[in-house]
Amino acid sequence: MLPPPLPPLPALTRAEADFVDGYLAVVDLLGRINPVHGHDTYGALRAAQALASRADALRDALTLMHERGESAVHAATLTRALRVLDGERRTARVTVPSEPAP
Repeated sequence: MLPPPLPPLPALTRAEADFVDGYLAVVDLLGRINPVHGHDTYGALRAAQALASRADALRDALTLMHERGESAVHAATLTRALRVLDGERRTARVTVPSEPAP
């Protein structure tokens, strides 16, 4: 049985799409570096090495938005895009889980 179809992505400018993609790429790498979820130093090292270039791409997307006069971040629209792209699960890998209640 096929999973239900995902809702469509909201309409984004190219720079907004690059911003969301860059943000999620950085989040994914931080999740791989997070010692809570890490299994080996090599995987964390590779993720850390890739982080700089992904951060550069994220910066470039935001720079382009700013240069084009896109001064406002449309949080509701970008939040919908992040949810469609599984952003909640992906960002959860960056956090440290709370201690279980005694």
